[in-house]
Amino acid sequence: MRTSPLSDQDATPSDRYTDPIPPVVAESAQYRSLRGWRMASVVSTAEVNRQFYDALWRDARLQRPERFNTWPLVSRLCAGRRSLELGAGARPRLPLETSTFVDASRPAVEGLRAAGARAVAGDARELPFADASFEVVAAFDIIEHVADDARVIAEIARVLAPGGSLLFSVPLHPEAWTAFDDTVGHERRYRPAEIRGALAARGLHLTESAIFGMQPKSTRLVAFGMWMLNRNRRRAMLWYNNVFMPIALHLQKPLAFSPGLVDTPGVDEIVAVAERRAGSHADCQ
Repeated sequence: MRTSPLSDQDATPSDRYTDPIPPVVAESAQYRSLRGWRMASVVSTAEVNRQFYDALWRDARLQRPERFNTWPLVSRLCAGRRSLELGAGARPRLPLETSTFVDASRPAVEGLRAAGARAVAGDARELPFADASFEVVAAFDIIEHVADDARVIAEIARVLAPGGSLLFSVPLHPEAWTAFDDTVGHERRYRPAEIRGALAARGLHLTESAIFGMQPKSTRLVAFGMWMLNRNRRRAMLWYNNVFMPIALHLQKPLAFSPGLVDTPGVDEIVAVAERRAGSHADCQ
């Protein structure tokens, strides 16, 4: 059990947290075998994440959390509660003024601080906080990037107080893997039973979920965007910041939550809430 809280000095991270290595390690052989067209082990997922997200957050314009369709959920769950968001990048979903943010990307940390948020550089596999420090933890599009996802879930459960809420999103169905997953540094897509079981193993019980995701449905549009990022990043980011992101925000639909796990056939990604119950496995760590 860890009891030392994050001090004010940690607002400027110590040497332990200044290395901008993403919270991912070598690519999973299981999922690499599912997409045999990829050159095996040429570039690790960790390196993909480092290169892609450092460059993306360095050039991306920060969007305030109120602009996303997750805001009604966030407002309901975060009011008056100690909140932490992992890996927000330039797309924070929790309130900037009252939440704490941890990100492995130095440009992301700098951007969040510039927006007035309390942000520290850190690793999702070893969070720099005492046990039960937060009543809400958010991890949007984070867990699937980590080879040792069980370790990340264990850390989330450790810093989440009993009765607290985890807000998260993950992509589903390994058979739906595309070049987009490779480009953005995914380790895996989950089978529904896998993510439910991984959470339950740490005393996190899924209470509600909804269909989620801002990835375009057109595979040609996704492929073109990835091609542009690789060939002419400056022009691609101009289009991303000034055209594609505003359109995506405008076209967002309200999230329709269902109890438990939403019916998943054909669903690309879900956003969900899990509750940390008292007396769970995490309390014994």
